[in-house]
Amino acid sequence: MGTGRTGRSTTAVTTAEQGWEQFFRYGPYGLLGLATVVSAMSADLVMSRTGTYVAGALVPVALMLQLWWSRIRHRPAGRSWASVYFVVRTVLAFVLTWTNPFFSMFALLGYFDAARLLSRRTARVGMLATAVTMAGSQCGSGFPPDTLMNWTAFGILLALHSTLVLVFAQLDTRQAEQARTQLDTIDELESANARLEQALAENAGLHAQLLVQAREAGVADERSRLAAEIHDTIAQGLTGIIAQLQVVTSTVESDPALARVHLDRAAALARHSLGEARRSVSNLVPAALAHDDLPEALGKTVAGWAERTGVRAECTVTGTAEPLHDEVGATLLRIAEEALANVGRHSRATRVGVTLSFMGDEVTLDVRDDGCGFDPVALPPYRGSDGFGLGGMRARAERMAGTVVVESEPGNGAAVCARVPLVPQR
Repeated sequence: MGTGRTGRSTTAVTTAEQGWEQFFRYGPYGLLGLATVVSAMSADLVMSRTGTYVAGALVPVALMLQLWWSRIRHRPAGRSWASVYFVVRTVLAFVLTWTNPFFSMFALLGYFDAARLLSRRTARVGMLATAVTMAGSQCGSGFPPDTLMNWTAFGILLALHSTLVLVFAQLDTRQAEQARTQLDTIDELESANARLEQALAENAGLHAQLLVQAREAGVADERSRLAAEIHDTIAQGLTGIIAQLQVVTSTVESDPALARVHLDRAAALARHSLGEARRSVSNLVPAALAHDDLPEALGKTVAGWAERTGVRAECTVTGTAEPLHDEVGATLLRIAEEALANVGRHSRATRVGVTLSFMGDEVTLDVRDDGCGFDPVALPPYRGSDGFGLGGMRARAERMAGTVVVESEPGNGAAVCARVPLVPQR
């Protein structure tokens, strides 16, 4: 909309300037010709013989002056001759008006172009000189007034014209200031529009860049998710299958029944891992949460882990259990599975306690063991892109605006505490 208003304003200013340009180009010829015709028609009434001769000589001079000015006014030297042209034309108009008052129509030009041809200081002087000519033409007897009454009329008319000159000069000054202000405003609007277009172009480029970055971030996040899911499901399942098959290998001859039990466990782990792999690819909730809520799924997970590893493990739920959002339940279950897997791989624990606590606006999960422990400070620094082990737990919790804290020391076991907001199931 701003561009439309600016365009219309610029067009209006341009049209007005073109109109005045046409007037200053052809107007002097028209006024001189009209004044000459009217003066010739009234010569017998108001002109003496001498005045007729003088007017007959000066009209061609005025015409030649106007032709000369038309040729040079747009040239570089025209500006330096503008004041000379104005003074000579004003003198000619004064003398012609002296011979016949109707030549004041030609003198009238001084009111219009004094500000264009003269400097700001001399423009009012030029208009006052034109006012003298106009007042003399209207006092009744021409130049010079021949009676006291005509002199009085001349003084009154001169005062009136001078006042009008000052008033119109002031108005012209204000109009010029307004025109300059309007042009400055138009320039500012055009500049603002140019800056706006540049900003829009930059924003378009930035938007495209952000889209690319968002796609890249989405791809990286999905890769991280899949890596964590593979680590927490398939990798752990394969580890369990290998452990079970190792037991089968060592007991197949001495105790076929026990070997058969471990072989069945390996098959069950394989089926479970396959189902979890499919769910991970489809970004579905863990299989343990498909039919059970988190407390029941967590209890079954702990019991299954204890059966596979032979480590005594207990699951306790405190507080008032509430149905949780799928993402919250999946996050806590995966953290519990990873913590238990770490205990089985590294801690050599004999007892594990898992506690799920509903505490108002948050849910906490604590996994404690009595194993060999470790020094948390000595662990490699966490990198958000790791997606495995303790780093994977933290990454999962952070996606839910939660935290994971690890407490341990060599010889005194370890504790993993995860806290996430309690988001109810929709």
